[in-house]
Amino acid sequence: MLVPVILSGGAGTRLWPVSREGLPKPFMKVAGERSLLQETLLRGESLPGAERPVVVTNRDYLFLSRDELDGLKGAVRPARFLLEPFGRNTAPAILMAAIAVAQWHGDDAVMLVMPADHVIEDRAAFAQSVAHAAALARGGRLVTFGIRPTRPETGYGYIETGDALGGDGLRVKRFVEKPDAARAREFVQSGTFLWNSGIFCFRARDMIAAFDALEPAMSKAGRDCWTASSTATSAADAIELDKACFDGMRSVSIDYAIFERAPEVAVVPCSIGWSDVGSWKEIADCYAPDAAGNRSDGDVMFVDSRDTFVLCDGRMAAAIGVSNLIVIDTPDALLVADRERTQDVKKVVERLKASGSDKHQLHLTVARPWGTYTVLQDSARFKIKRVEVKPGASLSLQMHHHRNEHWVVVSGTALVVNGDMTLTLQTNESTYIPAGHRHRLENPGQDNLVIIEVQVGDYLGEDDIVRFEDRYGRVADDAPAKRAAA
Repeated sequence: MLVPVILSGGAGTRLWPVSREGLPKPFMKVAGERSLLQETLLRGESLPGAERPVVVTNRDYLFLSRDELDGLKGAVRPARFLLEPFGRNTAPAILMAAIAVAQWHGDDAVMLVMPADHVIEDRAAFAQSVAHAAALARGGRLVTFGIRPTRPETGYGYIETGDALGGDGLRVKRFVEKPDAARAREFVQSGTFLWNSGIFCFRARDMIAAFDALEPAMSKAGRDCWTASSTATSAADAIELDKACFDGMRSVSIDYAIFERAPEVAVVPCSIGWSDVGSWKEIADCYAPDAAGNRSDGDVMFVDSRDTFVLCDGRMAAAIGVSNLIVIDTPDALLVADRERTQDVKKVVERLKASGSDKHQLHLTVARPWGTYTVLQDSARFKIKRVEVKPGASLSLQMHHHRNEHWVVVSGTALVVNGDMTLTLQTNESTYIPAGHRHRLENPGQDNLVIIEVQVGDYLGEDDIVRFEDRYGRVADDAPAKRAAA
């Protein structure tokens, strides 16, 4: 038995403006039609003896994750979800997954922990490495996957290897932080260092025992969290982890908390076409180059340019006489960076946060459990949105203090609660919702409902919302959720 556990969190700040808090890195498509999360789900499903996957993610990403799963059209069995109330790094996530897997499959179940946002090109080689790792795990070891380095890389941590253990496994001598260029060259030349991939394999019982021994406070908090999570049963497909107990676990990586301190740690060396695609430079390397080393995604023309990557969304881009650039064009933000400075994209995100801009969080088109909305125009006293509601879906019953709204149906049928009235609106029909009125938009039809919403008022922030009823469990989150939308 092998249980794929997928860690699907983090904002991917180095991949702004495509990856943002509202739609982070696991949902990106890299050189293909499927997202990184979908590729990870398929990778786990293809392994011999694999059980249903367990996805650990933020509660806000549940509906997005389910949409990704549905998009695979039955190629992956239904996942179980462990929903974190907020990010706490990888150690709490893996502890909660180990407790859950032990509950569902027994203490001896072997877990394969994979980040949702990596690229692995050689699936067959990966399956072989997993088989070696699982054999070591069944012997009681905590196993990590080490990537055979292909270059002196300063962006990855390293693992120094020790004696052979059989089955392609080696003892881990030590973990090393990201080195400078000189040390990275030494590591690669020595032949005894591997890149730290962040992929792990172990039995549930052994990981729980390691937490008991090395992180007893976190271990107790994890057990308390499981007990307090009211839907913690094998029948539930989504378990929302108790906020108070989860907050009691310190934010720390699994490397620091366990793997660097545990006595029986092994590594399986791999050559699997791996990348953590942690920067735009690495994303660019996933695309085939032309004769001048240029790479692109979208409608792009290169003239007298070299070693440049251009990604454009929705319009044509042309690059003339440039070299060593990364150009990322999205509907509301443009990034132009030197190819060797892509790690610094996070500084842009930090400045956006400090300025109060929401462009580090949201795209112009924002996904919600009920569908999407797209901001068409945003001015000082009015905002225009295109709102699309999935069949059978409904926005919350809500009210705004500072804005009036005008809704015009473009296509489909709208069932509208507007104050004391309930209206059915067809194409070309409209309604006006004054500030202070309770209102709700629902799609009772079989096709998508599209409306144009015009907001007018002295404050148009997305946090001007009071929810009274919501089928997606968001009522309690209104006060702190500045990025919340209908």
